[in-house]
Amino acid sequence: MSKRKLSRQQQWRVDKVQAERAQRAEKRDVKDAEKLAAGEYGAEQPGRVMAHFGRTLEVRDANGTPVRCHLRANLEGLVTGDRVIWRAGQDGSGVVVAREERDSVLKRPDPRGQLKPVAANIDQLLIVFAVEPAPHPNLIDRYLVAAEATGIVPVLVLNKTDLLPADGGKLGQLLERYRSLGYTVVRTTTATETGLDELRQQLEGRTSVFVGQSGVGKSSLIDLLLPDETLRIGALSEDSRKGTHTTTTARLYTMSSDEVTNGELIDSPGIREFGLIHLDEQEVTEGFIEFHPFIGHCRFRDCRHRNEPGCALLEAVEAGKIHPERFASYRRILDSLNA
Repeated sequence: MSKRKLSRQQQWRVDKVQAERAQRAEKRDVKDAEKLAAGEYGAEQPGRVMAHFGRTLEVRDANGTPVRCHLRANLEGLVTGDRVIWRAGQDGSGVVVAREERDSVLKRPDPRGQLKPVAANIDQLLIVFAVEPAPHPNLIDRYLVAAEATGIVPVLVLNKTDLLPADGGKLGQLLERYRSLGYTVVRTTTATETGLDELRQQLEGRTSVFVGQSGVGKSSLIDLLLPDETLRIGALSEDSRKGTHTTTTARLYTMSSDEVTNGELIDSPGIREFGLIHLDEQEVTEGFIEFHPFIGHCRFRDCRHRNEPGCALLEAVEAGKIHPERFASYRRILDSLNA
């Protein structure tokens, strides 16, 4: 993605706003330092960022209570899911003084093409697709490649299984192909009382993020998983069969019910539909996990895996060790990067 070029006037405005923000942050930091020295803040305690509003955070304390906090000037880049150290103020608010080391971080490119963190400490990416709108294997592959690039475990979630033919059809065969590669596949439906049992089991004890195209029912699933939260649900258009975005702010939700006692979800439109534009050809190649035994074994070091003699990937396809449809999907993804 090429960076958007700003005019001199636009750049002046950006610099002016940034300078003003830095000045305000510096003044706030001085006041915080004075309050800390005066003992107006309590002892340090652990917390987790539930939502981020500029320089204001909603932090969950050890008892699960949300506390509105602001952060010290030297703590830029905090995101939902971050584990932090904070101190409570006398007025019921608090100040975040440190960020703990991240186990994982999910990034996506900003409008300038620079990767920015959007969520942290995620255990699994739930790639949601549905019987309707019908999923395309290449789209699923794109999400899997993007997920593999993050280093976060991807899980395929097929929603609306009540619309699936009794024999599973082609979609059932596709699911088995991914399962044979080692991916976890979960089936869900909101049409029956037990339709989310398998999903709830997968969520137990983990922090999860839902990703996937619009209209597959992500918000509907979250609404049922979090009955105490108020979430807007986008309707599926009868004409276009495409959904609409509904969630607007990245937020950490805690699940506590008879079915899930220790699970968390992070949801945001900016997270749900992350793409591949920030990846290069090597990263895409490594995103196909069945390629791993053959990467680096081609005759030529700069092999592009097209028609080169001695290509280990092409030989694996011919030997039936790589599915030809997955390899064709891989080629389409590479072509889209260069388009």
